[in-house]
Amino acid sequence: MNRGLHDLASSIKRKVAAVFAPVEPKPHRSGLFRRTLLVTAIGLFAGAAALGMVQQPDRSEIPPSRIIQSVLPLTTEQVEVSTPSAAPYISETRIRAGDTLAAVLQRLELDSPDLQTFLTHDASARSIYKLYPGRSVQAATDAEGNLIWLRYIHTPGNEADGQVVTRMLHVARTGDGYKAEEVTESTDRQTRVAVGTIRSSLFGATDAAGIPDSVTMQMADILSSKIDFLRDLRQGDQFRVVYEVRSHDGRYAGAGRVLALEFINGGKTHTAVWFSADNKTGSYYDFDGTSLRGAFLRTALKFSRISSTFGMRMHPIHKTWTGHKGVDYAAPSGTPIHSTADGTVEFSGWQNGYGNVVIVKHYGKYSTLYAHQSRIAEGITKGAKISQGQLLGYVGATGWATGPHLHYEFRVDNQPIDPLSVDLPVARALEPAEIRAFNQAVGPYKQQIQLLTEFQQTLPDALTNVASR
Repeated sequence: MNRGLHDLASSIKRKVAAVFAPVEPKPHRSGLFRRTLLVTAIGLFAGAAALGMVQQPDRSEIPPSRIIQSVLPLTTEQVEVSTPSAAPYISETRIRAGDTLAAVLQRLELDSPDLQTFLTHDASARSIYKLYPGRSVQAATDAEGNLIWLRYIHTPGNEADGQVVTRMLHVARTGDGYKAEEVTESTDRQTRVAVGTIRSSLFGATDAAGIPDSVTMQMADILSSKIDFLRDLRQGDQFRVVYEVRSHDGRYAGAGRVLALEFINGGKTHTAVWFSADNKTGSYYDFDGTSLRGAFLRTALKFSRISSTFGMRMHPIHKTWTGHKGVDYAAPSGTPIHSTADGTVEFSGWQNGYGNVVIVKHYGKYSTLYAHQSRIAEGITKGAKISQGQLLGYVGATGWATGPHLHYEFRVDNQPIDPLSVDLPVARALEPAEIRAFNQAVGPYKQQIQLLTEFQQTLPDALTNVASR
């Protein structure tokens, strides 16, 4: 102990000794004072003992601090002073049901009457006239809040020339006003996989697995010649599917094509894979290379009724008996028209009594004609490669027509024949070179389906409907 601590202990000992020394009897009050002093003394002694037990650090063992300074010379070129960023501030909102243009601009904090006037009156901005709920509107502003550009992404996923693209209205500020233009940008493609087990229906299983409805419809269409999806499905049937999805700027822009499919129905396995020999047109085959479709579909319309058959008839306009070279399908104006087979567009445009017409040349001696269209689909121009089932146009009443319908002709060596009675050609078999390319293309899909099968078999019953994300 140091000297101060020793003196403190000695003082406490003297006071304790004085407390216990013999004294003359005192009144009761004096006894209370003595007991209080005794408790205080004991507390002080205990505190002193505790202080004495604490070992003070030996400061001689602490290493001295050291400061090392090194000056590095820098040239003027090596010194860079940061400047304020010129990047715009970007905000975004989604259109809600019942939204007005003014409400959308208000959420984007664009308080500019001249901008709203431009958007509502300029013909180049007409795509913003219709606000689709769920679609995005983006705005970029500078540090002062002035508009740099505005984008209305009205069509996040749309197929054009075999590619899925995103279409948007782009509005930019000019010197004293605004300029609007339609912009088309490519989308990114990803591949997703899913497995499912039928419990009640196909759509119930695919919904549980997170598969888009358009992919489900493709699955049913691809295997429609093998499975009746209304009557043949059984509880416990399983499927494995590989399909495309599209995205733009990281946002989902729609589902694409089914690439490979395996469906177990009633214990029987059905497979399908997409294959294109020329990377332009293609079709579905089973894993052995057998086509899943005939060469021609029976009809170019999915929902219609026959209003006039092939052969002699009274012409509805000329009122004379004449030969009818095709079959007429009555349908509402605007009903989609699809190609009945793969081929190349031989003619697209206006032809006298046919009105808007598309003629498609198929392999060998076959061709088909689609007349009286209200309008021809985008991209259907002379020389364009098309696939079976591809959109050609829309039902109308152009040319010599008394009402909306499709006039469809099936030609052999340019001579029309009755498509309702003729035995349609079977699917064209793959050539030897195509078979080699097919086997090479289908190999990775077979491996994916096999991995999905093994994965599905290890899942518990409660998790048999899953999809990749």
